[in-house]
Amino acid sequence: MYLKRHAEQTVDKLAKMFGAILVSGPRQVGKTTMLQNVARDLTYATLDDLILQESAQEESGTFFKDYPPPVFVDEVQKAPELFPQIKMYLDREHKKGQFFMCGSQQFQMMKGVSESLSGRIGLVTLLGFSLRESHKIDFDLPFLPVDDYFSARRQQLADVGYDEVWRTIHRGSMPELTVNPDYDWQMFYGAYVRTYIERDVRDLTEIGDTVKFARFMTAAAAATGQLLNLASLARDVGISQPTAERWLSILVASNIVYLLQPYFNNAAKRMVKTPKLYFLDTGLAAYLTRWNTADVLKNGAMAGAFFESFVIAEIIKSYYNRGILEPPLYFYRDRDMDEIDLLIEDGGTLYPLEIKKHADPGKKDVAAFALLDKILNVRRGAGGVICLYDNLATLQGQDRVIPVKYL
Repeated sequence: MYLKRHAEQTVDKLAKMFGAILVSGPRQVGKTTMLQNVARDLTYATLDDLILQESAQEESGTFFKDYPPPVFVDEVQKAPELFPQIKMYLDREHKKGQFFMCGSQQFQMMKGVSESLSGRIGLVTLLGFSLRESHKIDFDLPFLPVDDYFSARRQQLADVGYDEVWRTIHRGSMPELTVNPDYDWQMFYGAYVRTYIERDVRDLTEIGDTVKFARFMTAAAAATGQLLNLASLARDVGISQPTAERWLSILVASNIVYLLQPYFNNAAKRMVKTPKLYFLDTGLAAYLTRWNTADVLKNGAMAGAFFESFVIAEIIKSYYNRGILEPPLYFYRDRDMDEIDLLIEDGGTLYPLEIKKHADPGKKDVAAFALLDKILNVRRGAGGVICLYDNLATLQGQDRVIPVKYL
């Protein structure tokens, strides 16, 4: 069963603007399936085929004679030799929508893209299913806590109950698990981690110990929703801090982990400059940290961190699916430990949001928003508390209680 992806429209739009389109993202999130649906009439070449891979690597100059554009090349990172050939073709033909590509291993791929195809390629980052996609909702605007957004969002709402939210957080957003509820969660993620480390990570020269890398992933998953502490991660795994920094960059480049940057303003010198770490698939994080059921997770010590990670990931997806590669998302924290979970910057205005797993938010939850009023040259917009309450409601002034189903 194919569920429509919101990024399809973005791919169509980019194909009218650029000669090449690249969809990147973690393994198993449906990149190939989506592009096969969008570019169903094109020639298809997958570099998972060892013969094709060898041909692309060693005979790159003739590869596109055998597979003439417009063409869909899958796992393109396995033959970066193709990128200069694509550049030459586009510079010669000046046609749009000629090369559709996808790949999960960004390390070599993005180097080739930046060197050969800058200005000639449209980029899309695809993650797992969003709540909107899994409920077949067409609404695809990026999340922003303003009247126009809520008025439009209200027209297409799914009834997402408390237990379903926690099942979704625990099971994760991988398409295979979403469309096949009978698939074994533990077996799926066990195979996923093994494949990711053996096929993506082992190819990198700086990974010598895959067992320690797996432990590093687990330590990072246990730190989801927290300020990044590289020294602590390194200590927990028994590696040097520079190694921890390199390994973290691999998880970020693989779209396994997202680093939410702190908001910084020269007028406010007391803000922290350390990012917060979030796992983008809460099911993978739950598997790594051994929260084996949704009930155990929602009642456990990490429930708040997992709920926050889930909400952040949903909001990121709403931007990525519209082709916004660097969402304007930040958090606020100062040296007095005052914190706002999320700031969305739009049109010179900051929209503050708190993320709480409870269903009874109060005015105390938005008290920190007033900190923004003290920063020079900052305009504060509407905000709210994203939580498990049932209905959209005014909490105080322009701040609202925002149910998860409005994401």
